[in-house]
Amino acid sequence: MESITPEVNFSTELAGMFDLKDKVAYLPGGYGGIGEALAWGLAMHGARVVVSGRSGDKANNLAEALQAAGHEAAAVAADAHSVAELRDSVDFVVEKYGKLDILVNCVGIQREQPLLEVTEEAYDEVYQVNLKAAMFLAQAAARHQIDAGDGGSQIHLLSVRSQLGLRGRGYSAYCSTKGGLVMLIKQHAMELAPRGITVNGIAPTFVYTEMIRHVMENDEFRQGLLDRIPLGRIADPKDIVGATVFFAAPASSFITGQILYLDGGITASQ
Repeated sequence: MESITPEVNFSTELAGMFDLKDKVAYLPGGYGGIGEALAWGLAMHGARVVVSGRSGDKANNLAEALQAAGHEAAAVAADAHSVAELRDSVDFVVEKYGKLDILVNCVGIQREQPLLEVTEEAYDEVYQVNLKAAMFLAQAAARHQIDAGDGGSQIHLLSVRSQLGLRGRGYSAYCSTKGGLVMLIKQHAMELAPRGITVNGIAPTFVYTEMIRHVMENDEFRQGLLDRIPLGRIADPKDIVGATVFFAAPASSFITGQILYLDGGITASQ
């Protein structure tokens, strides 16, 4: 009986499973603490990288650092509060490099307010940046990816707070928008799968960046967090790089609509 197991040339097919050579990756929000690590990780695996954010200077500084290290990189200013600017930034990537293979959405903010003190203005801003921006970045990228007809990948940064609430903190806006992003990812994965475009999410626990300085300087809160993490430490930005390269690379070509929790074991224990 003839085997149905496909023949694989392991020396060639497996060697390139994490190769991003000639791929173009766009990282809105890519000069933040996590985004910068991801930009370097993608570039070191061969991708041409474009970073953006509200500060054109910060985006340019990162692009220049990548270029100085021998990588191909560019920058563009784009405010996540503006759908028009986000669309223009995606168009810039395609005009610059002729395509957009990988979208890594690093955009996100938090406005901490206890439930009884949540303001409409703060909630609307968190929704606008965390969820609405993701929707229209994904749409703009998908249009180009579909037109190119060569598949692609979309990756969104979330948080364990997309699945778990946080005791003792005012996280209504953050948790609800990140939870909504989970379902946006799943729906986009279903709509883009026939086009060979994968859509996945990466959900870390607290990561040592400036965004969490205010809680990390609270000794009691920090120790309580460490006590809840089975691996006994808070994440470092480099901990997010491997998962991002994986979802961007051929190695994950049969994975879509999934959320990978990079949380030291928190969601496995609660």
